[in-house]
Amino acid sequence: MHAKRGRICLIVALLAPIARAQSDAGQSPVRRPIIDAILTDKSSHFYLDVRNYPLRDRTLPIGVFDSGTGGLTVMDAILTFDKHDNRSHSFTGTGDGKRDFEKECFVYLGDKANMPYGNYPKEDKTDLLKEHILKDAQFLLGKRYYPSGDAHACKSDKRPVKAIVIACNTATAYGKSDIESLLREAGLAIKVIGVIDAGVAGALETFGKDEDGSIGILATAGTVASGGYVRSVRAQQAARGYTGEIAVFQQAGVGLAGAIDGSPEYIDPGARVPRKEYRGPAETHPDCRINRALLSRYGFDWQGNRMRFEGPASDPRSVQLNSVENYISYHLVSLLEQMRKGAGAKKLKAIVLGCTHYPFYAAVFRSKLRQLHDLREDGRYVYRSLMQERIALIDPALNTAKALYVHLVETGLFNDGDSSNSEFYISVPNRENQGAKLDEAGNFTYEYKYGRDAGRVQEYVKRVPFSRKTLSADVLRRLSRKVPLVFELIRGFTRTSPKTASFDEDEKI
Repeated sequence: MHAKRGRICLIVALLAPIARAQSDAGQSPVRRPIIDAILTDKSSHFYLDVRNYPLRDRTLPIGVFDSGTGGLTVMDAILTFDKHDNRSHSFTGTGDGKRDFEKECFVYLGDKANMPYGNYPKEDKTDLLKEHILKDAQFLLGKRYYPSGDAHACKSDKRPVKAIVIACNTATAYGKSDIESLLREAGLAIKVIGVIDAGVAGALETFGKDEDGSIGILATAGTVASGGYVRSVRAQQAARGYTGEIAVFQQAGVGLAGAIDGSPEYIDPGARVPRKEYRGPAETHPDCRINRALLSRYGFDWQGNRMRFEGPASDPRSVQLNSVENYISYHLVSLLEQMRKGAGAKKLKAIVLGCTHYPFYAAVFRSKLRQLHDLREDGRYVYRSLMQERIALIDPALNTAKALYVHLVETGLFNDGDSSNSEFYISVPNRENQGAKLDEAGNFTYEYKYGRDAGRVQEYVKRVPFSRKTLSADVLRRLSRKVPLVFELIRGFTRTSPKTASFDEDEKI
């Protein structure tokens, strides 16, 4: 295909029709029951007293939410951000040796019980996803939480927030406009910042104004189907005056976020044979097929139980992925295969890690890209003609931190306290909710999770403080290595906060 300069050439792999996805992503109204419960029903668990909301209180925390723990990478980027002079708030680019948000505190929520969010659109449950997202926002704005999953009564001493960061690409694509509409209806002038526009801005910054090339988007199936990144590239390229030919290739990272967060339908470290509960890429997956002809290109690690299969390793059958690294290998090869099959594809310059879970494994992405750059078959490079030698990995969190800083400066809402008072919550299945279906590990079954209908204002989950009961040992080890500053705040919260005083010592982090 020969495209004129200035035109964005879109070669997009979608899991749902674009027209429908774009409607779902931000134009279709969410059902009223949850909104009415938040704004008018004083008997509802979700009711928010907007008339007495403490607006303009600079000491309030910043709210951050995601579908799991991946959003902690966004929070870490905010916490470690240093691009300004803290006294004058002027941008220097190199900072002043003091973290820009060092005096801010945060409230974090990971809706792990309902994750992955990216699956709701392909299961035709966009309205349910929007409800989850509005409930996430309501939690940050409100004061209620459960001290533990076994508690029958709520506490109401959580602090409300002065700004909301949606640290989730799928939630940004499908729910940001709904949250903003809710806040307008409530009369609350609270800023909502999402990660998609931030990620696109970072990718475009790697291009010259008249330079040709390709951008890769690795995101959840729901984010890909929404078309949110594609629309943002199109809009920002025009607004910023880019005249080169920029192609956009999207790869839906089916199962990757779930594997990183340990969701059993995508990964089971103890399993050695194929499982019927598995939902990740497979030879028979309708949208994310493992191509047996590409097994050598995927470069899977077959050691231990990192792959599950039947038969001999020389001729494996019923192949299933069982490590995060193998998920990354599969999706990078699938992205490059899209490019290889497209005539005249420009070299890949940047990949947006369009899910907050992915930056935890940035080093693995880089290593796999180097291997693919050097991969040969019959003496010929397979993908080198499609790749810049050094492909920029874009973490949208950095630009999100920049947008948040600008907002706090413009509104005069910078705090003069410290971030040691931050709070961390996660969702767990509400066993008291009638009809809840749980698996052996105590998680929602896949059929129940994606079989519920919107419009029923129920407490499907309980939001509880972080603890060793709600976070696996693998997740805690990853947090301690990848986001040590955030991890220390989590430890401080679970060990010293009165909100976690009911925990036994072995439950604290």
